[in-house]
Amino acid sequence: MNSGDGKEVSAASTGPPQPLEWKFSQVFGERTAGEEVQEDDAVAAVGASVARDQPHFTSSLSARCEEIGVCDEGFDLKFLRLVLFLQRFAVADGLRGRCAMNNSPTICCERHCSRLCLIFSMEWGKMNSGDGKEVTAASTGPPQPLEWKFSQVFGERTAGEEVQEVDIISAIEFDKTGDHLATGDRGGRVVLFERTDGKEHVGNRRDLEKMDYPGTRHPEFHYKTEFQSHEPEFDYLKSLEIEEKINKIRWCQTANGAIFLLSTNDKTIKFWKVQEKKVKKVCEANVDPLKGAANGSIASSSVSSSPNQHIANGGNLDQSYSCLKNETSFLPGGIPSLRLPVVTSNETSIVARCRRTYAHAHDYHINSISTNSDGETFISADDLRINLWNLEVSNQSFNIIDVKPANMEDLTEVITSAEFHPTHCNMLAYSSSKGSVRLVDLRQSALCDSHSKLFEEQEAPGSRSFFTEIIASISDIKFARDGRYILSRDYMTLKLWDINMDSGPVSTFQVHEYLRPKLCDLYENDSIFDKFECCLSGDGLRVATGSYSNLFRVFGCAASSTEATTLEASKNPMRRQVQTPPRTTSRSLSSSISRVVKRGSESPGVDANGNSFDFTTKLLHLAWHPTENSIACAAANSLYMYYA
Repeated sequence: MNSGDGKEVSAASTGPPQPLEWKFSQVFGERTAGEEVQEDDAVAAVGASVARDQPHFTSSLSARCEEIGVCDEGFDLKFLRLVLFLQRFAVADGLRGRCAMNNSPTICCERHCSRLCLIFSMEWGKMNSGDGKEVTAASTGPPQPLEWKFSQVFGERTAGEEVQEVDIISAIEFDKTGDHLATGDRGGRVVLFERTDGKEHVGNRRDLEKMDYPGTRHPEFHYKTEFQSHEPEFDYLKSLEIEEKINKIRWCQTANGAIFLLSTNDKTIKFWKVQEKKVKKVCEANVDPLKGAANGSIASSSVSSSPNQHIANGGNLDQSYSCLKNETSFLPGGIPSLRLPVVTSNETSIVARCRRTYAHAHDYHINSISTNSDGETFISADDLRINLWNLEVSNQSFNIIDVKPANMEDLTEVITSAEFHPTHCNMLAYSSSKGSVRLVDLRQSALCDSHSKLFEEQEAPGSRSFFTEIIASISDIKFARDGRYILSRDYMTLKLWDINMDSGPVSTFQVHEYLRPKLCDLYENDSIFDKFECCLSGDGLRVATGSYSNLFRVFGCAASSTEATTLEASKNPMRRQVQTPPRTTSRSLSSSISRVVKRGSESPGVDANGNSFDFTTKLLHLAWHPTENSIACAAANSLYMYYA
């Protein structure tokens, strides 16, 4: 209970803290009177500091700060953790920030006009990672490849079990929090799963903060509910049968404890509300049979014999009516055993209700829907048009993009996918069958046929063939969580685009280059037209997509990363792992930004480990958890989940 110098610390006063009395400590590079400062001597950033009489400021930390703190490119808090003598301070909010490494409050004041620089920072906690080990500086190299492990499987098939067509999963989507997962199948059903591993720990916030959770925890989901979203229909005007297959699912904002989502088949979009409701049970008797036994006729006419004879408020419609007609049954003194019905609601059930139906707005099959960040609107896209909807209005939509030519013979490309920007409600992107991605700004005009930016890769001379346009068609696009990058998937590759650079993709990942010699076979069995989806991790460091033989691939997209992992949708995902590292080649663009092409194994006719390929088992649909390294993927009717 002292300050270390023998003086006793007085009890904390109830008023505000006393102003600190600052004293001069040191100065480096002090100017003399009239000395001119050279521009080369101006301080850009400093990582050394004085932390006198602070027991938790070690010499090793001081040496590390001095080693990594000086940077010609500017001051970066990610590589700097200082513990100074400021315990309480009052500084303008404009100078406050947060350290990118430990989320501690940080204050920085730089004077570039001289060789003096003052940096103040207060540590959020101890100078270790929580397990007694000192935190080392952030590594500058690419992140290490993840080791994926099996987590869960739903709907696992037994050996030799035949899969029904209606049970095959056709859509997967996590919500923005990652606490719910939705799947749709070809039978028009939507199945919801809820995360449960975080619900078992209850208590107040202080107790939860003190608990030490193991670092190997991974999301665990349990079945929540399912409902029939779409039914098969028939368009009599066009003599066209409309399948009940769910093409896309998108989550909407939650409200009042209920969850909302959009689901669509080829023609109709539906807005669903799913919530828990208490099941109300009513007492079966209005008269106590024991006490009312003496009133024979009354007791026999008031006690219900079947539950379906009760109305909503607990009465019995037929018998109560007949009892009222028989006035002679009532005793002159009344009925002492008459009781009011008791309503109990101890049980809950999950109810899914279709709030709105958005129909008759697309002449062609809907291939994608996307909710807007404003929480009020969404888009739906078919082969030639993109419509803008308001969630509250189901009978009207606005056509914002129309690529249909006046003469259909002049049609050269169709829309394959569309996605709203995750944060800017006025921006969206859509892809085409020619391999291009267009960025659109809704503020430019009501009809956005003219794009703001066009992302496409120029075709290499002499590489054109019969299959060039077919395999160039983009089947899916996804925005990164921060909206800076767009990931696109064509038949052979994944491409990562920077929305600030339209000269070419930042990175290209070869998914199954070994299939290129077999394009003729793939064309004959229509496998070349398969639509594979893609996804990005929440931190934007990795991308993933599916392939044949129930395989999917995970690539590292950080600078100089060589991660290219092949996984199988089974309980042992690493058994088909590629043993040889991918080859990485790069060539410079005119803008001095390197374009990276990352390849896997390229053995023709076989997969990465020499196994023959099975084109009937394909992994088309997968989704990455928004905040953790967890992937959900669909193999026929089975839903597999993995974590790293």
